[in-house]
Amino acid sequence: MDRFIDRGMKRILIIAIVLLFPLLDALAQTTPPGIIINHSFASSGKYLGSPSICIMPDGKYIVSHDYFGPQSTEKDAAVTDIFVSEDKGLNWTRISSLKGQFWSTVFTLKNSLYIFGTYRAHGNIVIRKSDDGGLTWTTPYDGRHGLLFEGEYHTAPVPVIEYRGRIWKAFEYATAKEPVWPERYSAIVLSASRNSDLLDSRNWRKSEMLASFRPQLNANFRGWLEGNIVYDKQQNCLVDILRVHAPKVNEEYCAKVRISCGGRKLKFTKEKDILPFPGGSKKFTIRYDEKTGHYWTLSNVSDANNLKGIQNDRVRNKLALCSSEDLIHWEVRKIIIENEDCLKHGFQYADWQFDGNDIVAVIRTAFEDEEGEADNYHNSNYIIFKRIENYNNQ
Repeated sequence: MDRFIDRGMKRILIIAIVLLFPLLDALAQTTPPGIIINHSFASSGKYLGSPSICIMPDGKYIVSHDYFGPQSTEKDAAVTDIFVSEDKGLNWTRISSLKGQFWSTVFTLKNSLYIFGTYRAHGNIVIRKSDDGGLTWTTPYDGRHGLLFEGEYHTAPVPVIEYRGRIWKAFEYATAKEPVWPERYSAIVLSASRNSDLLDSRNWRKSEMLASFRPQLNANFRGWLEGNIVYDKQQNCLVDILRVHAPKVNEEYCAKVRISCGGRKLKFTKEKDILPFPGGSKKFTIRYDEKTGHYWTLSNVSDANNLKGIQNDRVRNKLALCSSEDLIHWEVRKIIIENEDCLKHGFQYADWQFDGNDIVAVIRTAFEDEEGEADNYHNSNYIIFKRIENYNNQ
């Protein structure tokens, strides 16, 4: 009798596995490779962009991201949502929504939380402050309360750093005779004393504007954007390292612009300041790690195997952890996320922070969901969180 029961149970188990396997496989195919912070169906016409992350003094993670696309308000008064995790990124809660905030970076200073970007796509530069962990925020309505510079400006969730008692962030001025992307962008740098009121425009210093040139890449060099302020230990100065748009070549590059000590002058030498950089044709975040003595980045590396005839800035299906000792020679340490398809998949615009021996990252992601495929690689339907454990051992 027991023998028949055992046989019956085995048959039931086999049937269950056969029936459940396709369901589990389908579920795996519609689950992005990370913890979901937010999701928006492609059919909504509102895509998720510009993720940024910072770690509060009490250990909470704060993430921001904005919305773009035909059903968004990116061209008028863009919307950015703020999320918090109190358990190291395992669970996320939306805690506030900001109207008139775009392409922004979240950062902390003296126990306060700030968000720094533009009011809309190619809009005024604005900054807001929160003293309750992101629940409520100031409103940038004039020059004393966070409206820093009026005009057409561009930026991304790139680092806000402290150096010699000042706060620094890179932007691009977007007004040009021919408003062609990205040739319209001129590099600029903003800085203010860390002890000043960051909401007061009078405390901010803006560098000269530096338009992009067409150096070694000649006609293939079509502009720069989304600069990172980084301390260059080789030259003992700050530099602005920018994404380079060169759509007609397979190789990828960055541009290095040197910043004067006072933050007013910018210098670029066309013969030596265009450098090979893995994933340099897409947005990246660079940070320096004093513990390892290395610079680190998460970037969308491209090679001949995954370009498949598509220009390199549109190939974002492979996210890599890279490091450098000198900001010149870069090593791909590990592929963090990848997918064979580059038309409907993108793991892009990663922003990240060091957290002990780990890197914690937020990633704008195009991936399958219950509706089907993402609109395309660029029009992301997820913001995800990813932890890279023991990054220096990768």
